[in-house]
Amino acid sequence: MTARPDRKQTSGFSHTFVPRGPAPFGDRRRQRIGLLGGSFNPAHAGHLHVSLEAIKALKLHQVWWLVSPQNPLKPTGTMAPLATRLAQAQSLVQNRRIVVTDLERRLGTTRTALTLQFLVRRYPGLRFVWLMGADNLAQCPRWWRWTRVFGAARVAVFDRSPYSYQALAGAAAQRFAQVRTRRPSAIWFRLPPVWTYVAIRRHPASATAVRAKVTHTPI
Repeated sequence: MTARPDRKQTSGFSHTFVPRGPAPFGDRRRQRIGLLGGSFNPAHAGHLHVSLEAIKALKLHQVWWLVSPQNPLKPTGTMAPLATRLAQAQSLVQNRRIVVTDLERRLGTTRTALTLQFLVRRYPGLRFVWLMGADNLAQCPRWWRWTRVFGAARVAVFDRSPYSYQALAGAAAQRFAQVRTRRPSAIWFRLPPVWTYVAIRRHPASATAVRAKVTHTPI
């Protein structure tokens, strides 16, 4: 893998170069990578908004979109094929710091805790932060071995109406209350478990609304 020079300003700061994306077998680059997982069914402007805010607030080199083969908590009936979701996400992304990947398919897992475990092992030089909306913080105790997510990588939770107050009073936030940092970039000065809450301008887009709009659009 090679790197290309890139001195453009992006989201308020610059870096010497931007890599082209994750090698499936891993590598030893030393960078800060945000991981945004989900079905992306479909990807939409809200995903872009959170990714760009994360790059700025957490001083990230890249955000990887981990397009899941199948979210275990969501029905398969409304799920578009993985190839379709990957292609749609790629068509939406214009920023070289956002990389659309099928790493979970290649790793053979749909469990976030396992995904993080594999990635930390395969990319020893990278520092990962798991990105999620407040709605996911509220429901993550339903995830498979969810506490391991906090143990495997740093976590950044982004404001999302109307879930924020519920999420910050929920089981996950209370369980890890002692390792929350008030300043987002401070997560890089601690080892996991550590998490932060990032207040951002809220974006109204959701995959459910996008699907409903497509379904009801006259042909």
